[in-house]
Amino acid sequence: MILQNVKIIGSDERVNIQISNGMIAGIYAAGRKKQAGNLELTFDNALIFPGLINSHDHPDFNLFPQLGDKIYHNYTEWGKYIHENYKEEIARVLNIPVLLRAQWGIFKNLLCGVTTVVNHGEPLGIGNELVTVFEKTQCIHSVGFEKNWIAKLNNPLKWNLPVNIHIGEGTDKASAQEIDRLIKWNLLHRKLIGTHGVAMTEAQAKKFKALVWCPESNYFLLNATAPVNLINKYTTILFGTDSTLTGNWNIWDQLQLAQKTSLLNNEQLYATLNINPAKTWQLNTGEIAPGKNADLVIVKTKDGKQDLEVFFATTPEDILLVMHNGNIRLFDESLKMQMDIEQADGFSKIYINGAGKYVQGDLPLLMQKMKEFYPAVQFPVTTIQPEYVHS
Repeated sequence: MILQNVKIIGSDERVNIQISNGMIAGIYAAGRKKQAGNLELTFDNALIFPGLINSHDHPDFNLFPQLGDKIYHNYTEWGKYIHENYKEEIARVLNIPVLLRAQWGIFKNLLCGVTTVVNHGEPLGIGNELVTVFEKTQCIHSVGFEKNWIAKLNNPLKWNLPVNIHIGEGTDKASAQEIDRLIKWNLLHRKLIGTHGVAMTEAQAKKFKALVWCPESNYFLLNATAPVNLINKYTTILFGTDSTLTGNWNIWDQLQLAQKTSLLNNEQLYATLNINPAKTWQLNTGEIAPGKNADLVIVKTKDGKQDLEVFFATTPEDILLVMHNGNIRLFDESLKMQMDIEQADGFSKIYINGAGKYVQGDLPLLMQKMKEFYPAVQFPVTTIQPEYVHS
C-alpha cells in the first residue's frame, strides 16, 4: 500500500509512504511512480503524523459521565464522595458487561486517532485488533487504594516490569507525602511511571522514569495540575486522558486544554504523544521512519496554519485515515471511492458531528448491545446523519 501526497509534520515536502507487512517500508518524494500491484490512496492538503499514544486510560470506564460536583483535596476524598453520592449512576454503567465497556473504550480511542492505549487496570483480554492495548506493566492502582502495595512493589518476580501507578493526585500535604512513601519503599529501585503527580516536586520527579500528565482530569477533580513545566527537566512527560469519569472522551479537547496552560510548548506537548511514550513503553512506533510500525494518522490541513497549529486544532471530524500495524482501521467517507471492495469490507459507517466515517468492526451493533443493559447510555457518535434524526 502507498499513501500518496502527504506532508509529514515538520517536513517541507509532500511524500509517498510505502507500507508493507505492517511497517513503513519506504518514504519517497511525491509523484514517484507506484510499484505494480500496490493499492494507492491519494490525498490533497493532508498532514500525516504518528498514531497517538494515550499513556493512561481505563478503557472499561468510558461510558460514565464525569462524576463530581466540587473541588476535592485528593483522589481518595473524591473516590469516597462519588461512591456515596452517585450510587445509581455508577450502578447503571456497571450493569453493562465489562467486555462490552472495554470494547467501547477501544473505539473511543480509535475514533480520535489513538493507535496505542495503556490500560491502567486488570488485563482486558480483548486483544490488539483495532489498536494496541499496552499492558506490559505491573499495574498498582495507588498507595491509597491498593491493598498490600508495598509487597507488590517489591515483588522480585515483577522486577523487569515498569510500575504503573496513580500517585500524588491531590493538592494537600498527604498527597506529597504519598509520593515520598512510594519512593522510600521502592527497595528494588523499580522503574516508576507515575500518573497525575499534581503534588510532585522536582526532587521527587528525579526518582521516576516518567510521569503521565492528565490535565483535564486534574482540573476537574482538584482545580490544579502537575507542574510539568518544572519537572520535565528531571523526568519524561507522557500524555493521558484518563476515563470519562473525570475527562472528556475526546483527546483533542484535552490536548487543547493542555496547550492553553502553557506549561509545555507545542513541541514538548507533541512529544508526550509519540517519541516520549514510545521510548518509555519501548514501542516500535512514535515516529514516521522506515522500519517503524505503520501506526499513522492523516488529517485535513487548514489554510494558513503551520503543522503543529493544524495538529492541535484537529478534531475527530478532521481525521481522514487511521492506520494501525499497517491496517486501515478508520477512514473518512471521502476516501470510499478509492478503497477496493475487499479493503472496505468489515467496516461500519458512523457519524461524528455529521462527518461520515467508516470504522473497522460493527460499532453500531456494539452500541445496540450496550443499550440493552443501559437504554439511556449516551455516545458521542451516531449511526444516522444528524439531519435525519427524529425526536
